[in-house]
Amino acid sequence: MHAFDFYRGRRLRRTAVIRDLVRETVVTTNDLIMPYFVVETADAAFEKPIGAMPGQYQLGLDALSARVGRAMAKGLRAVLLFGLPAAKDERASGAYAEEGVVQRAVSRLKRDYPDLCVVTDVCLCEYTSHGHCGMLSPSGEVLNDPTLDLLARTALSHAKAGADIVAPSDMMDGRVGAIRAALDENGFSHIPIMSYAVKYASSFYGPFREAAESAPAFGDRKAYQMDPANAREAMREAAADLGEGADMLMVKPALPYLDILHALRQSCDAPLAAYHVSGEYSMLKAAAQNGWIDEKRAVMESMTAIKRAGADLIITYFAEDILDYIRA
Repeated sequence: MHAFDFYRGRRLRRTAVIRDLVRETVVTTNDLIMPYFVVETADAAFEKPIGAMPGQYQLGLDALSARVGRAMAKGLRAVLLFGLPAAKDERASGAYAEEGVVQRAVSRLKRDYPDLCVVTDVCLCEYTSHGHCGMLSPSGEVLNDPTLDLLARTALSHAKAGADIVAPSDMMDGRVGAIRAALDENGFSHIPIMSYAVKYASSFYGPFREAAESAPAFGDRKAYQMDPANAREAMREAAADLGEGADMLMVKPALPYLDILHALRQSCDAPLAAYHVSGEYSMLKAAAQNGWIDEKRAVMESMTAIKRAGADLIITYFAEDILDYIRA
C-alpha cells in the first residue's frame, strides 16, 4: 500500500504548534461565569468553606468583593450570585427585599467593579422556610401561578439593584413572561433574561444544597424540574421561554446532557449557557484529591466538551481555576 492510499490524520497531531493551529474548540475567559454564594451576615469578612465543594465558600460582602476582585485581575468578566438570607419564611420575602442579601451584593459589586457583568439567580428556594421554589398549597403542592408574581418582584428588585442579567431557575410555567412584563413596565426593558429553560431534576445538585442551604424540607422537585429521561420536552421548554421573551437559554446540568445542549444548538440561534453543576464539580475534585485523575486536564477536557456541544457560556465553579490555566 502506498502512503497516499490512506488517510494520515496524525500529520496534524505531530507537534504542539500544529495541534494548536488546527484546534476547533477553544475555551476562553469570555466563556466563563463564576457562581458565588453570598451570606447575609454582620461579619462582612465572613468566609466559610463548603464541605462538599472543596475550594468554594459562603462569603460575606467584603469577602465576596475581595474574591471577585482577585478573579477579575486574572480575567473574570461575569459572576452568578446566589443568596443565603438571615431568615426565611413561607413567602420568601427575603428574595425580593430591597435590602436583601443579593440586592446588596449586586450594588456592592457594581460599585466596586462597574465593568463586571453581574448575573443573578432568580428563585425562591433559598428564601422559603420549606425549601421549595414557590408558594405552597395547604396540601404542600407548589403553586405555579401565585409564585409568578414573587419571581417577577425578585427579578425586578435585582434589576433595580444594578444586575446586568437576571436568570430565573425555578421552572415555574410562565415565569419568563411574568418577569419580562415586570421589567418592561418598570423601565428595565434593556435587562436580558437568561432562562434556566432546560433544568433537570438531577442527582448532581447534592453539594449545592449544602452551599445554598436550600434542601427541600419535604419531598423533592420532580413536579417542576424536568425528567432526566426526556429530550423532546426540552425543545418545548426552550421554545416556550423564547416565546415569552428569554434572551438566552440554559441547560442544567451540563455533561450528562450534552445531547440536549447540542440539539438546542441545532434548533435555535439564541445564546446558550450550560451549568456545570456542583455534583460535576465535586466529582472531579474528589477524584483529583485521590490522585485518580489530573485535575487540570480533566477540567479543561470537560469544559471543551461543553463548548464543543454548543455552549456559548459556561457556568462553572472551576472558573477561577480555569483563569489560571489559561494564563499559564
